[in-house]
Amino acid sequence: MHSTHLLLEEPIRMASILEPSKPSFFPAMTKIVGTLGPKSRSVEVISACLKAGMSVARFDFSWGDVGYHQETLENLKAAIRSTKKLCAVMLDTVGPELQVVNKSEKAISLEANAYVVLTPDQEKEATSELLPINFTNLSKAVKPGDTIFIGQYLFTGSETTSVWLEVAELKGEDVVCKIKNSATLAGSLFTLHVTQIRIDLPTLTESDKNVISTWGVQNKIDFLSLSYTRHVEDVRQAREFLSKLGDLYQTQIFAKIESIEGLTHFDEILQEADGIILSRGNLGIDLPPEKVFLFQKAAVYKCNMAGKPAVVTRVVDSMTDNLRPTRAEATDVANAILDGSDAILLGAETLRGLYPVETISTVGRICYEAEKVFNQDLYFKKTVNCVGEPMSHLESIASSAVRAAIKVKASVIVCFTSSGRAARLIAKYRPTMPVLSVVVPRLKTNQLRWSFSGAFEARQSLIVRGLFPMLADPRHPAESTSASNESVLKVALDHGKASGLIKSHDRVVVCQKVGDDSVVKIIELED
Repeated sequence: MHSTHLLLEEPIRMASILEPSKPSFFPAMTKIVGTLGPKSRSVEVISACLKAGMSVARFDFSWGDVGYHQETLENLKAAIRSTKKLCAVMLDTVGPELQVVNKSEKAISLEANAYVVLTPDQEKEATSELLPINFTNLSKAVKPGDTIFIGQYLFTGSETTSVWLEVAELKGEDVVCKIKNSATLAGSLFTLHVTQIRIDLPTLTESDKNVISTWGVQNKIDFLSLSYTRHVEDVRQAREFLSKLGDLYQTQIFAKIESIEGLTHFDEILQEADGIILSRGNLGIDLPPEKVFLFQKAAVYKCNMAGKPAVVTRVVDSMTDNLRPTRAEATDVANAILDGSDAILLGAETLRGLYPVETISTVGRICYEAEKVFNQDLYFKKTVNCVGEPMSHLESIASSAVRAAIKVKASVIVCFTSSGRAARLIAKYRPTMPVLSVVVPRLKTNQLRWSFSGAFEARQSLIVRGLFPMLADPRHPAESTSASNESVLKVALDHGKASGLIKSHDRVVVCQKVGDDSVVKIIELED
């Protein structure tokens, strides 16, 4: 896919920078998570998003009811059928999120140096002097001098649409604050964030549990984005809750790190979670600006070495209202890829942004260009050293498959897998070519009916960099003979040819299990 590999460490011909990006079936190895909302919920727009490169659809339950999101999901299913492109579903919980309640939805103007009262009395109307909030114990959690940030949900941080407050005085349950900048708050919902203060609310609220056990179960969600993950126990409790909900025992949990508390317990959380979402919006408020890049690089590196997907948020905020990203944003996306991120998560940009399809397309193109200069050789060595010796059998096979594919300049790696683990391990070593993950279904029974596993595993690889899943024919068992594997391989290669990944005389590395043996083989295609 990326045959002419450049490295940033090497001199680059400046003229080569002006060469147009080549369009391809897989626009980038990096995955794009799109949040579906008012501007991106019709079948037409979702279809265009899928074609542009979205592989995971995020449903944010901070707003909108179950009926609204179900309607959007039905439109997503229709779009998947019409485009024939797989897409996974991510449910994003609300968690212990503090919100200002503005029932009238009238715009609220706040003037610098004036005072505003935050009150837990939600029956009162929001005004320039009084803001009702959904938390009764704020006055016990803060002290004079503390900083509070209020902005529209998925705020862009623009100083005209969000406001900084300083706690001036505590009056019973009310908190009196001095306004630090003039701003206008518009809409019905604003997020309230208190810098470096622990909010004593459960990570998985009763409302979240209700949504997961109804909407989540009904739609067999692939990923649970656990908002405001602060301790490893948060992930364990969520896992225990999912294990009792039928098929959701297979749902992967992505811990969303968005506070100093989550950052402090990062290593333990990473061990327990299936992946990490770096929520740079809230973290950018909790951390000094000069420390944000450091957290991102350290966290992504730890995820890479653990072989778990790292997802970065808040990259092209300005595209919520503009057709082009800023220069800083374009560079930021590229740097996230060079750091080793698996996926980019778009929030406001696709939820309520004016250009959801163009945003996905633009981010995809930036990712593609960054991948061309990603130093895979250095990354491979670092990963092998981190794993150490002796390697596990599967890790050894996976790293060998990647090394072989690079040495013979293979156009694709084909991996047969039933659990998805082998394919994810191959992707961990960041091969420069796509990994076609052929998920071989397993037949299961509960003594009453037969069912096949495999669909969850296929969709869950849609958030891993470089992995492109396809479902094999269920008539072929997972631990199959050489002959049946050959027929599945032919289907996989035909799929690769049809999608423009593989051409005549290309070399392909195949990683498969035959009986009890794991095999890596190199094949050269004929005409």
